[in-house]
Amino acid sequence: MSEISPSTTTPPAAEDLDRAREGDDAAFTRLVGPLRRELHAHCYRMLGSAHDADDALQDALLRAWRGLARFEGRSSLRSWLYTVATRTCLDLVETRGRRALPVDLGPASDRTVLDDAPRTDVAWLGPYPDTDPDARAERREAVELAFVAALQHLPGNQRAALLLFEVLGFSAAEIAGMMRTTTMSVNSALARARKIVADRVPSPSQQETLRAVGDARVREIVAGYAAALERGDADALVALLTEDVTWSMPPLPHWYHGVAAVTDFATRVPLGSCGSWRHLPAHANGQPAVACYLWDEAAGAHLAWSINVMTLRGERIAEITSFIGAGHFPPFGLPASLP
Repeated sequence: MSEISPSTTTPPAAEDLDRAREGDDAAFTRLVGPLRRELHAHCYRMLGSAHDADDALQDALLRAWRGLARFEGRSSLRSWLYTVATRTCLDLVETRGRRALPVDLGPASDRTVLDDAPRTDVAWLGPYPDTDPDARAERREAVELAFVAALQHLPGNQRAALLLFEVLGFSAAEIAGMMRTTTMSVNSALARARKIVADRVPSPSQQETLRAVGDARVREIVAGYAAALERGDADALVALLTEDVTWSMPPLPHWYHGVAAVTDFATRVPLGSCGSWRHLPAHANGQPAVACYLWDEAAGAHLAWSINVMTLRGERIAEITSFIGAGHFPPFGLPASLP
């Protein structure tokens, strides 16, 4: 799953580095600019929230700017920035705890809950926008929902060690230096982390599934899902689902498992009582997604409602995770409403 080996990166221009050390903000911006996207993705994996990743990256770059005089060049600038970003994220993990999905809170509901209220006492996992259509498959694999959700079950040090080693390609010795610990401790953390993640991440990965299904067929499945919701066509929706499909809707705590329970929920809520839907295709966490807009009479428009991320098994939808909230839309570059 390794993204980029630290040894393959180009050292920063010495001139810009010297200028940045002297307080040149533009030079610092040029230095860190090529690394911002991958650092932001690292912060998201650590924290499970695009908004928290924004905060963490901003804080990490501020720390790096203030501490640049201490960067002696013994490692690459990339390694040093990952050290700063990782420590920043570990500080946030300590204060904010782990992110969850409804499946982490308890068993599936046997019947449709019509008056389900959002849980505001839970820090919910959020979706992550695919803003780079040319990203390599392993980079997309490293932000898949199942993987990021599994990371949230790890203590911060194990989470960091696994990401730095498996995803980013740092050595155990390098990670020990970054985390101010021993190589033995890093190897121990890696062993425990791998076991927990392996138990929670299904195989094959979504990237393997999507490649096998093919882009054209994936687009058909996404379009069929959106069309079924817009038409209120339960039969067409069910035809797209696996028998053991799950549907969850953070921040709503209840979730549904199995085609019968999901069909009952879909018929009574999104296809029944919600009203008119419109949709735009999207991509989130390296997976197909749909941006859902619900009609609002007062606004006279369809307003942003949820980002629905689909997990496929073969050519059917095995999981639907509907991230409810207009606040999820801006990072995807999606409009707040549709006329």
